[in-house]
Amino acid sequence: MENKHKQLPQKAKEKHVENKKFFARLKKKPPKKLDYLMQELHESVFKETDCLQCGNCCKTTGPLFTNADIERIAKHLRMKPQQFIATYLRLDEENDFVLQQVPCAFLGHDNYCSIYDVRPKACREFPHTDRKKFQQISHLTLKNVAICPAAFEVVERMKEALAGK
Repeated sequence: MENKHKQLPQKAKEKHVENKKFFARLKKKPPKKLDYLMQELHESVFKETDCLQCGNCCKTTGPLFTNADIERIAKHLRMKPQQFIATYLRLDEENDFVLQQVPCAFLGHDNYCSIYDVRPKACREFPHTDRKKFQQISHLTLKNVAICPAAFEVVERMKEALAGK
């Protein structure tokens, strides 16, 4: 897996145009059972995936933090929400709370998350490959295949499953 995620940006770049065309077709005419297929592919790929061997999502990107995330994590860390924000977060150009820096401050050297049980909603849902109306987040998926080996694999299997349809 270590080697897989190092090769991932190049592999994703090579597949970018192909994936972009595929998602454009998917958006225009999504198959009736796309959500069901995505759920199936997501579960299948993640049965074979050990995220602790990679941790690339936590090393290279930061989630958005909702107010509920901030309240929950601050309480867990026994901090006031404003103290949590001042210590770990910043406002981005869209006025969303994001990490001050990556890799994530809560990521250990062993790729374990020290706030896993209370992690942000965006972390819990990443890489969003099991989301309903999957075709509506193709822009996000195009980014995620360059970060997450499992997302890359889900998309490759999805293209294979939908070939000729």
